[in-house]
Amino acid sequence: MGELQYHIRCKPGDVGEAVLLPGDPGRVEPIAKLLERPRLIVRNREFATYTGELDGRAVSVCSTGIGSPSTAIAVEELAAIGARTFVRVGTTGSIQKGVGFGDLVIATAAVRDEGTTPGYVPMSYPAVADFELVSAMVAVARAANQRAHAGIVRSHDALYTDLHAARMPRREELEHALEVWHRARVLCNDMETSTIFVVCALRNLRGGSVLTVVNEPGEEAIDPARVAALDLTPMFQVALGAVRQLAPLRA
Repeated sequence: MGELQYHIRCKPGDVGEAVLLPGDPGRVEPIAKLLERPRLIVRNREFATYTGELDGRAVSVCSTGIGSPSTAIAVEELAAIGARTFVRVGTTGSIQKGVGFGDLVIATAAVRDEGTTPGYVPMSYPAVADFELVSAMVAVARAANQRAHAGIVRSHDALYTDLHAARMPRREELEHALEVWHRARVLCNDMETSTIFVVCALRNLRGGSVLTVVNEPGEEAIDPARVAALDLTPMFQVALGAVRQLAPLRA
């Protein structure tokens, strides 16, 4: 394994085998408080890392920032120091009317509509979640009576071309693409999931993603007050519950 990692500033022994990956550094501490004996490892750039215990097992939380480039960096550097299981916990915008505000989406696969993973592997390579992680998260959500959907998500790079497609120079092309994903039954949009799936598959790691819906089809803005009042704990508990169910993945 590697030594001190340049971007996340962590070294071997700092993180557990399983890591939850929120985008927002502000969500790291609330997740860490769900662990036993959490401690701050380091904050650097968009990467804030805590490690605690879950039933005596070391589990970490590391923010990725927004988008695929920094997410790939986080996964690569965490894997270099021993992490093997990665679960994204983040927010998403719904594409389907039946997937509403506050619902959970457990990604089974992701559309690779971002610019990071083509540098790793051709676009014909699928971005697919780890089957055991998906199964465990679905089981935890059902046991808790959480409203959760399992299916394909889309990861992309430009938030406002989706929210404000009608105002963009490529309006017709963007609006057509959004309609295509709707007709293709893609559940929602985020900016990181496909990268986690691709990097994990290529590195023989376990990758998953559970998302909370904060924006519904047709809405041109994300209401910060509404989102601030939304309890994200169920999403965190689904991810941690799945980690609790699965044995550590060995190198």
